[in-house]
Amino acid sequence: MPRYFTEEHEWIDVDGDVATVGITDFAQGQLGDIVFVEVPDTGAELSQGGDAAVVESVKAASDVYAPVDGVVTEGNAALEEDPALVNSDPEGEGWFFRMTLSDKSQLDGLMNAQAYKDFCDDL
Repeated sequence: MPRYFTEEHEWIDVDGDVATVGITDFAQGQLGDIVFVEVPDTGAELSQGGDAAVVESVKAASDVYAPVDGVVTEGNAALEEDPALVNSDPEGEGWFFRMTLSDKSQLDGLMNAQAYKDFCDDL
């Protein structure tokens, strides 16, 4: 399953026309202890670069942006009960939402793992 990254520190795993989205380990490390997550509603239509979710930590609140256009098929209900999953497993069980892709060609503008690592190293 290919994984892509954005400059806003979201990751997206793609399996056919379905994608899972979350924030990177780098992002959760910058935020600190996550205390609240608001995921998008099922059926919400998201636009690339638009607001998709909200994450709040003891330090700050931050928006999570849609890496591509699509329609939300599922929010991660586990984050409501345990927002700290984003800290303990940000690129696994701490995912934010799943979506159906509207335009797979938008993935071409995202970074692969090596490009994202280089991007973070330069910050």
